[in-house]
Formats: sequence, structure tokens, C-alpha cells
Amino acid sequence: MLGTRFIVGPCRRGTRQRNWNRLAYLQASLQLGTNMPTPEERLKELGLQLPQPTKLPEGLHLPFEFVNIRGDRLMFSGHPKNAMDSSIGGPFGFVGSDMTTEQAYAEARDIGLTVLANIKAEIGELSRISGWVRVFGMVSSAEGYSEQHIAVNGFSDLVIDVFGPDVGRHARSAIGVYGLPMGFAMEIEGEVLIAP
Repeated sequence: MLGTRFIVGPCRRGTRQRNWNRLAYLQASLQLGTNMPTPEERLKELGLQLPQPTKLPEGLHLPFEFVNIRGDRLMFSGHPKNAMDSSIGGPFGFVGSDMTTEQAYAEARDIGLTVLANIKAEIGELSRISGWVRVFGMVSSAEGYSEQHIAVNGFSDLVIDVFGPDVGRHARSAIGVYGLPMGFAMEIEGEVLIAP
């Protein structure tokens, strides 16, 4: 692949495997051209399953939408993760004391699956997503914790693994906060562009 560089050096556990996953995806893109797998097919290839779309607990009123569409822009509100049955599943607590960075990374990936489930419920096929614009991760952090960016990588890595480096490319911020609603350890919001 001319002009493509992959740097492999000291890394956290799992990072090298994710890099190889992306390399395989890029190779497939170059070989197959427009015959790329759909996001749903990529999820299946990765052995991942979307939960049911979020169902709020009885009695909980939220005066906003989890997914809001305006023209070709789709904004998704701050999401925790769902259990497979659509109930809100956390994560709860503080990263850096109640869970490790590696555990928070996995939770961020699960939040990504929840976001995709809720987007799919609104637009039908995930292939309608023509580009990821921005992602904003909020991490409830123990005092002195400073690896929020690594934790939220779980979400970003999922997006790129499923949508590829072109559609999946996005801007991102990750911040530490003292607390989040309902005791969540993490919420992630963002914006994508959608095709008609």
C-alpha cells in the first residue's frame, strides 16, 4: 500500500490487534473498491451485536431526544450503555477508582454499540451515515485520574473499525468530570452526517 504507514511500538494491551484490524479493513477497501461491507456486516464480522434501542425506566421523563435529526445532520445526546434488553446498563462509578482504564475502554465500546442501536432505530440502515463529524466523551474521574482520552478511545476505535477510516474519521474531545447524572461513569455524545 503506497503512502500508508503503520507505526508499531510500545502500546497498551489490545492496541496492536486493533491496528491490525484497521490494516485489514484498509486492505479490503483498496481491493474491493465500492463493494465494501455494510456497517451491519462489519459488526457481524467483528463478532459484535447491537443491543435493543434504549428504553427509559418507567417514570423517568427526559425533555430531549436521544437522537435528533436536522436535515443531513444527526446529533446524538450523551449516551450511557444499554443492556441487550434495552434497559440502561451504566457504567456506574468513577474511572480510576471503581474501574480501570482498560475496563472503561471496554465500557466506551459498549456505549458505541448503544449509540449505533439508537441511530439505526431512527434511520434504518447504518450505511446511511456518510460521515462521522465529532465525538465528545465525559468521564466521571477519580481524583488525579488523567487517562480519559484512552478510555474514550474504546468508542472511537469502534467507529473506525465499523465504518472504516474515511467515513469513521471524526474530531473528538474527552474530559474528566466530578459526576454525571444517575451516577454514570461515562457519557458520550456526538454528531454524524446522513444521506437521504
